[in-house]
Amino acid sequence: MGETFQPDDPVGVLDAVAWAVAEETPLEVIGGGSKRALGRPVEAGHRLDLSGLTGIELFEPAELVMTARPGTPLAGIEAALTEQNQQLAFEPPDLGPLLGGAAGRGTIGGVFACNLSGPRRLKAGAARDHLLGVEAVTGRGEAIAAGGRVVKNVTGYDLCKLIAGAYGTLAAMTQITFKVMPAPEKTRTVLVFGLDDGSAIDAMTAALTSPEEVSGAAHLPAAVAARIAVDYVAGAGVNVTALRVEGPAPSVEQRCRSLRELLGAYGEVEELHGRNSDALWRAVGDGTPLAEQAGRVIWRLSTPPASGAAVAAHIAREADAEYFHDWGGGLIWVSLDAPHESLVRAAVAEAGGHATLVVATEEQRRTLAVFDPQSPGVAALTARVKDGFDPKGVLNPGRMYAGV
Repeated sequence: MGETFQPDDPVGVLDAVAWAVAEETPLEVIGGGSKRALGRPVEAGHRLDLSGLTGIELFEPAELVMTARPGTPLAGIEAALTEQNQQLAFEPPDLGPLLGGAAGRGTIGGVFACNLSGPRRLKAGAARDHLLGVEAVTGRGEAIAAGGRVVKNVTGYDLCKLIAGAYGTLAAMTQITFKVMPAPEKTRTVLVFGLDDGSAIDAMTAALTSPEEVSGAAHLPAAVAARIAVDYVAGAGVNVTALRVEGPAPSVEQRCRSLRELLGAYGEVEELHGRNSDALWRAVGDGTPLAEQAGRVIWRLSTPPASGAAVAAHIAREADAEYFHDWGGGLIWVSLDAPHESLVRAAVAEAGGHATLVVATEEQRRTLAVFDPQSPGVAALTARVKDGFDPKGVLNPGRMYAGV
């Protein structure tokens, strides 16, 4: 790696990118570095480190809005929100340990750049749905501002949604404004024991389509459940299906009673309170049950929930696989002894979903399609968008697709 630029203000970011444009020299854009192993290896000899752009610049709890610099640690954001009994409703995961790094190193910029969301996504939406505004420097060496502090401020093209999930390939963010939400007064999780995948997805679907406002729905096969640091789950010895309920205490108690009655027809039912419930959902969102399996390749598969059991069974028949379901069956985490790319993509394509390679060696990430291969039309559109923001390819080239 050549020179590292580490600005501490937006002007420094603008200067660094302008230099890269003038020299036609690519930059690897990073924040805390916790997600460098997510996506393809960047084809750049220099680095733009945004970890010096830190700090919460605005926090108005009454208005449910926060503005922060991209290098601000996610832990600091969450601590400030906790003091006001608020939260990031989309529940961003900490993928550090899963990717071979340390926990707690993620930044708010990385969360939105990669559009990362946890188990509550099925109710609260994705990270990009909570992004209100950004200031950034494009690959043209131009400072831009998009969005605002409220949704109604957005006019014209909503560039915030385009930048979120672009993995730093379009612009280097210098300021981020996002929605926050009140934290629930109480959290409980109803557990159903011993269901096979198909029955579990039926049970999760019944819960999610009930009036009980379920905010998390996951199914853990017995071997995966045994790695959750919650006694009721780890010691069950059977498959565990989990349904989360949050909100005011009397409402949660009533809704849990209703869920237990509904789900009792599927199997034995138990209930988790408070900290145990939080620990379970943190592990599910972070992929913790799969994190300690050295040498394994891990995929995240998005499928229609009704197809989740069939997709997992298809892969497990053909390969050494471990997996668990989140998002009511719409997300499957799969750990394999080798990439098995053709197998994974065929299984997902048959269901009408898509697959993302999350954990693999650098060589595997360089040679395999980390994200779903694009059709010619989509690839042409992607290239035009990249050219519009970054015509000389100076920002994170190759991070998502070769040459883009």
